[in-house]
Amino acid sequence: MQKIEHNAAQEVVLDEPIRAVKELKAITLSLNSLLGKWNNCDRQTRGLVGVTLSAQGNALKVQAFGACVPKPCDWGVVAGNAYADNVSGTNAIAFEAQFDAGFKTSILTGYLDNGTLVVENFTVFKDGSGRSSYYDRAYFYKA
Repeated sequence: MQKIEHNAAQEVVLDEPIRAVKELKAITLSLNSLLGKWNNCDRQTRGLVGVTLSAQGNALKVQAFGACVPKPCDWGVVAGNAYADNVSGTNAIAFEAQFDAGFKTSILTGYLDNGTLVVENFTVFKDGSGRSSYYDRAYFYKA
């Protein structure tokens, strides 16, 4: 224990609060429920057609595919952040990731809802084209 003199007549004893912090264990989220290839339920979508969530160690990797012809546009792979449903949760149920394509930035967020991955896409154009920033929500099933 650490003793601190408060004044000449009084002594305050601290119960080493640092010990409690040292005893906390880092929680590593299990990514298993998110991992896999996810396809858009709407086969006629003009937005995202697929999302692949993978792990590199404990880190989440996110790859997105847009609706292009003749084959989907690969947005590349970026680091994502995974989230539990509460502060002591151990299973990831949601994610977010940011893609920068130069002419636009897209922020993807997603969460599991009864086996469906709900993905929201917030896109901002940076190319001076005059296109509006937009929001889209789509539902994905595990392939």
